[in-house]
Amino acid sequence: MSSTTQTTTPAQVDVRGPRFVAWVTTAVLVVTLLVSASSPATAAVLLGVQAVVFALGAALGPRRHPYGLVFASLVAPRLGPVTEREPVPPLKFAQLVGFVFAVLGVVGFAAGSLVLGLVATGFALVAAFLNAAFGICLGCRLYPLFLRLNPSHS
Repeated sequence: MSSTTQTTTPAQVDVRGPRFVAWVTTAVLVVTLLVSASSPATAAVLLGVQAVVFALGAALGPRRHPYGLVFASLVAPRLGPVTEREPVPPLKFAQLVGFVFAVLGVVGFAAGSLVLGLVATGFALVAAFLNAAFGICLGCRLYPLFLRLNPSHS
């Protein structure tokens, strides 16, 4: 009896989709920081909505991410063919990291700890902007470390 070893390649997506998502996320986070100066409660609501978006991205992946759906239906059809792809699992992990920072920010703004709200939102903003502007996905870079520390997710 011989056994066949199968290797599976993780699902991949057009890199332009996650970068579009990162640009929209960047805009939402900038607005959140600007609004926080006059209304931390409104900032908490905005960041709460973004936290839900991050959660959906982490759970459903980039193809069913709310901003990803906008990219797929309105932006992608106007672009040329896909020339570069990236794997889905690190992108989902990056959304999970964004979710954690967004939740911390919501807690900060809602509890009256403006510093926590600003710092957590700022960290999420830096990560989103690096991905949008330079294609550097910090969550994706942390993903291999996560796999080494938690082998049950590999």
